[in-house]
Formats: sequence, C-alpha cells, structure tokens
Amino acid sequence: MSRRATYKFRLYIADEAYNSTQALANLNAMCRENLPGHHEIEIVDVFRQPKRALEDCVFMTPTLIKLAPHPVRRIVGTLSQKSIVLQTLGLPPAKTEVLAE
Repeated sequence: MSRRATYKFRLYIADEAYNSTQALANLNAMCRENLPGHHEIEIVDVFRQPKRALEDCVFMTPTLIKLAPHPVRRIVGTLSQKSIVLQTLGLPPAKTEVLAE
C-alpha cells in the first residue's frame, strides 16, 4: 500500500484584499476536492511579514508556492483557472474549469 504525498503550500496574501481572499478560497476548494487529507496550507500576510515575502522573492500577491513534493512551483493570481493550476502543480485535471472569480 503506497502513501500519497502530502502537498505543502505557502500562500502569500495582502491582508483581506479581494484577490487574496479569492485565491485562498480557490486553494481551499481545490485541496478539499483533489487532495483531501493530503495537504498543508501556510498563509503569509505580506503586510504583517514583509521580510518573509522579500526572503522568498515574493513581489506580487496573491502568490502560491508549492513547497512539496518537489519540484517547487510558483503561481501568481487568484487561482481561478483550475485546470492550469492543477497542471502546474502536477495534479490530474478536475471536472470544473473556473472557481470563484
């Protein structure tokens, strides 16, 4: 019996900006649907932790970084184009194309 890898994500947001809340909602929905029980999400608010954003070379929000499994990937935006996000993260395509916009 093989164990599924745990996907680790870090999402950089800008407080409660519309694009940031949409990205978080889309990421949560995608993880519930495609990675139930196999994901961890860390949220970093660039207003509260600006040095952390600079250390990770994050200059735009929202920015999603997939930390594990390798390879590391970055996606900027609201994550609303689900098929593109899934492809970039190395996950199989889902049935619906667009999440919350």
